[in-house]
Amino acid sequence: MEKTRRSERMVVMTKVLTGQPERLFSLNYFADMFQSAKSTVSEDLALMRETITEFGLGHLATVPGAAGGVKYNPWLNEGQVASFLGGLAGQLAAPERIIPGGYLYMTDLIFNPAVAGRIGEVFATLFKLMEPEFVVTIETKGIPLAMMTARAFSVPLVIIRDEGKVTEGSAVSINYVSGSTRRIRTMSLARRALPTGAKVLLIDDFMRAGGTARGMHDLMREFQAEVLGTGVLVSMAEPREKLVGDYVALLELERLDERERAISIRPGRGISRQSAGSGRQFPPGDHAGF
Repeated sequence: MEKTRRSERMVVMTKVLTGQPERLFSLNYFADMFQSAKSTVSEDLALMRETITEFGLGHLATVPGAAGGVKYNPWLNEGQVASFLGGLAGQLAAPERIIPGGYLYMTDLIFNPAVAGRIGEVFATLFKLMEPEFVVTIETKGIPLAMMTARAFSVPLVIIRDEGKVTEGSAVSINYVSGSTRRIRTMSLARRALPTGAKVLLIDDFMRAGGTARGMHDLMREFQAEVLGTGVLVSMAEPREKLVGDYVALLELERLDERERAISIRPGRGISRQSAGSGRQFPPGDHAGF
C-alpha cells in the first residue's frame, strides 16, 4: 500500500470514528489500516482531538491500556444545546402547527433525520454519565428520536408495542392508565427484546400527565431492568405533577390556545450545567473552549 499522507489519514479516521459514535477503536486498527506506526496514528489523533474540540464537533476520548483505544463522543456544549432547543421551540411555536382538537403537529420535525439526529445528541449529552445498555421507546412517534439516541450511545433500540406481534414470539404485556384520557391501555414487549437486569434509558416524544412513561417504567420492572433515566422531547406544563417523578423534557409546552391560535413553548427547566443530578450534566473541562 502506498504511504498515506497525514491529511488523508485524518479524513479517513474522522469518517470512521464519527460514523460509529461510542465504538472503541484500537490504535492497532488504524495502524494496520494505514500500515503506519502507532506513534504516528497517536499524533494524528491528537491533532484531530484539538480540531474537533475547537469547532464544537464533539469529543475524542482516549482509553488507556492494552484494551484501550479511541472513541468519538457526539457530545454538545451548553451553548449548542441552548441554541438548538431555542430554534426548535421557535419552529414549534408557529400557529399553523395547531391541529383541530388542541394538538401540536410535530411529525415533520420528528421524522426529519437532521433534527432527530441532533435531538439524539442532546439526549446523549444530558444522559452521558449513565451509560445505558439499551434505549427503550414506545411506538410510534418516539421511534426516530430513540433510534438517534441509541445511535449516539452505540447501543440497541428496543420498541414497546401497543400489542404483541406473532413474529416476535412470546411477550410480556401490562395494562396502564393513560394520564390524559384516564383510559386503560395495553403495552407489550417481546421477551427476547430485552435481557433480564438490563440498564435502560427511556425516550419518548411527548408527555402530558406521564401515564405512558409510568407504564414503561412498570413494564421494565417485569424485566427487572434498571431505568437510568427518562427523556421526552416535549412535556406539557400542566399538570405540573406527573405520574413519573424524575424525567428530562427538552421542551415545555406552556400554552396551546386553539381559539386564539397561540402557542407558548420553551426549552425545558433545568437543562443547564447545574442539572447534573442523577448523572445529567454537560461535558466537563475540555469543552469549555467551544
